[in-house]
Amino acid sequence: MAITLLAMSLSVSAKLPKGIEKVTSVEGITEYTMDNGLQILLFPDPTQETITVNVTYHVGSKHENYGETGMAHLLEHLVFKGTPNHPNIPKELTDHGAEPNGTTWTDRTNYFETFTATDENLNWALDLEADRMVNSFIAKEDLDSEMTVVRNELENGENNPIRVLIERMLAISYDWHNYGKTTIGARSDLENVDISNLQAFYKKYYQPDNATLIVAGKIDEAKTLKLISKYFGKLKKPKRELTPLYTEDNVKDGERTVTVRRPGDVQVVAATYHIPAGVDPMFPAVEVMTQIMADSSSGRLHESLVKKDLAANAFGFAFQWAEPGVVNFMAQVAKDKDLQAAVDALLATLENVAEEPITEAEVNQAKAALIKQFELAFNSSERIALSLSDWVGMGDWRLMFLNRDRLEAVDQAQVQKAAESFLIESNRSLGRFIPTQDPVRADSIKRFSDDEIAAMVKDYQGREAVTMGEDFDPSFDNIDSRTENTQLNQGTPVAMLAKKTRGESVVMRVRLDMGNLEDLRNMSVIGDLTAGMLDRGTENYTRQELKTAFDELKASVRIYGGATGVTASVTTTKENLPKVIDLLEEVFQKPVFDDEELQVLKREIIVGLEQQKQQPNSQVFRTLSRHVFPYEPSHPSYQMPIDDEIAAIEAVTVADLKAFHQANYGAQAGEIAIVGDYDKAVVMKALNNVFGDWASKNDYQRIERQYVEVEAINEFIDTPDKAGAAFGVMLTMPISDDHEDYPALMMANQMFGGGFISSRLANRLRQQDGLSYGAGSNFNAGSFDPVATFVAYAISAPENLPRVEIGFKEELQKALDEGFTEQELSDAKQAVLQNNVLDRAKDSRLAGTLQRNIDLDRDMQWQKKLEQAIESLTVEQVNAAFKKHINPDSLSIVKAGDKSKIE
Repeated sequence: MAITLLAMSLSVSAKLPKGIEKVTSVEGITEYTMDNGLQILLFPDPTQETITVNVTYHVGSKHENYGETGMAHLLEHLVFKGTPNHPNIPKELTDHGAEPNGTTWTDRTNYFETFTATDENLNWALDLEADRMVNSFIAKEDLDSEMTVVRNELENGENNPIRVLIERMLAISYDWHNYGKTTIGARSDLENVDISNLQAFYKKYYQPDNATLIVAGKIDEAKTLKLISKYFGKLKKPKRELTPLYTEDNVKDGERTVTVRRPGDVQVVAATYHIPAGVDPMFPAVEVMTQIMADSSSGRLHESLVKKDLAANAFGFAFQWAEPGVVNFMAQVAKDKDLQAAVDALLATLENVAEEPITEAEVNQAKAALIKQFELAFNSSERIALSLSDWVGMGDWRLMFLNRDRLEAVDQAQVQKAAESFLIESNRSLGRFIPTQDPVRADSIKRFSDDEIAAMVKDYQGREAVTMGEDFDPSFDNIDSRTENTQLNQGTPVAMLAKKTRGESVVMRVRLDMGNLEDLRNMSVIGDLTAGMLDRGTENYTRQELKTAFDELKASVRIYGGATGVTASVTTTKENLPKVIDLLEEVFQKPVFDDEELQVLKREIIVGLEQQKQQPNSQVFRTLSRHVFPYEPSHPSYQMPIDDEIAAIEAVTVADLKAFHQANYGAQAGEIAIVGDYDKAVVMKALNNVFGDWASKNDYQRIERQYVEVEAINEFIDTPDKAGAAFGVMLTMPISDDHEDYPALMMANQMFGGGFISSRLANRLRQQDGLSYGAGSNFNAGSFDPVATFVAYAISAPENLPRVEIGFKEELQKALDEGFTEQELSDAKQAVLQNNVLDRAKDSRLAGTLQRNIDLDRDMQWQKKLEQAIESLTVEQVNAAFKKHINPDSLSIVKAGDKSKIE
């Protein structure tokens, strides 16, 4: 493989287009530069049928001037508004079935799209990104509409107490540096910024010499460079010079305090400490320190606050920025608990490392978890392509590998030094100010220049590139031909699709169906808690030991489920999959249901439910679901009111969980799907050892969903003092996914409210009226039972709710009266079909499809026939189906917001 890659590299280098030079290669990623200053990073990955194009601009919120906070983020929105050659970018992204977005952060802004790997798509994406780099409209009329959308995004964030508190903490933590200002910006700046300022900001920073183009996935490197030369080579290097930023904050001379008083149901305490820049050799020790303190299942804060019932949960995260940043530690405290006790415990835990030193075992556990995250991420070219944006923003993409190397080398002494250096009183922002004689202060934290960063990575070579996989064809026929259907000893079906993957990665989905209607009555909360407790301790492993074991196996394992079934979603490597399966026996069959852990889980869930009480979006869809699915209260699918659910959770005991587990858990009604690199004989032996003869006491019988026709409602829920509001619509109909109108209704929904902010509903409420940051619709039909649901939604400011409702109704009536057009349908077909290829090309999604196919007794030919039905649809069929099944008079509508802001 090494010889082949070397030959390919030499071949590409020998044929470089004019104006492009190779800089270096590290672990499969190759850097090139163009004469106009554009930096190019190529990461070929033939193992998946996707390509990601990601353009990162070296500009973020730290580059904004007085009165222009939020400008970088606002500009990100406007760059989606189009160019003369690409006048409707959201529609193009949708038409190409892309999964796109743009993000703005402190040091950088990026725009990306992942799409099916075709020459036509790659040409389009590169043409699009090159064009909007310098030719975006940035027009006054777009600013007028998009400003209100961004303001709505700001208002929606104001509903989140944690987000608000973080914003305030950053504000008091920095005296001068723009890291103290939020990326979303000040409301007054958003409402008053002049379009000429935005245009000047765009022209200054959106240029090839200030950008990095990242292309990853199934690409031919030589052909891709020619395309890049074709589209980006015509862009001239600007004559302006970018002045380096130089503002620095002083070392802090005392703790700082802020208090936020707002309506809400949960108390929050936070401590923020200044830390080194993300490129500092000391930063990996800070990462490990943060993991040790804040791990959600075993961190020191979990032990000292959560397990002692002082907080419902505790967590932390470090901002890895180009310049000195901060680490945040937070805890949520129930409203009836003593907040000061939580504050005292939080600070005593964080600032007591001299008396309670960091242990070598803690360091090893934390490193294993962090390194696992890096290695699993590197098995996906898409994830790496997006991750590179932050490293580019920090100064150089190779820092990603250098940081990994430094992380692996971190020892106990370095972590102890990091904790003693930065987790100190004078370096902290909290909720109060206390004068102190002779304060202990942190050492000056270094800021790195571009030259110093260049020196760090100058001769860096990295390691051998991750093992390549095969060029896999994600067609229906190939998936069927490659899928082997077998079964375990007791008949549990297993679908196995072997393929060579990057890093020998493999994904597995294990689904256990359980119970029947009579046995599961009044068991929904007990079933939820049983599933939630599975990975919180077993007969042979504590919660932390289990997490450490999975980390050491480089396994990402997610366990989730409820009363009717439980699922394990696994991503790991070929070598480790059998051992991961062995550990799943502990999880599924040997949970101990420790009472202390149960109380922790209860508090976490109850705090989340308390927060939902005043969240408009949660109130809207809980109310709608309870209305259109009028199950009796004992039914497992009944949607409880929040207070009833909290009471039910509080009443659950360990004995309840053990009884539920003993009666209902087993593998006789499950399905297992595996996609990736594995040894079949070894894996099947491991699966049989764990699941082959394990059966539940209670018989399994699928609980049927029943369609019930209900009267339409139109209700308003008052959520006082909430800056954001929510609008929701729901309608059920007696349709399954085998119904003759199902393909037509899918496409009608795609045109009405699907896609990437380019549907009729999004065009009206966001693009045209500027009322909503997020608006759209969904349509889902059951595979077993004829029950389908049409849902529409929007978020807005409370005072705009009436206009949102009017806009929704007008657009719906227009679609019913006038119908959709041939062009709309053609574009929607292309978008859906291309996005389906992405789903089949991603191993985790494909494993889910194969698992569901087993349950439904289907193969990929069913999906193939569905796509053929979509391709053959006429616009008359789509319009007729939409008009037949979507009756405005039958729609239930619920709105939630601050009533005082509407009247």
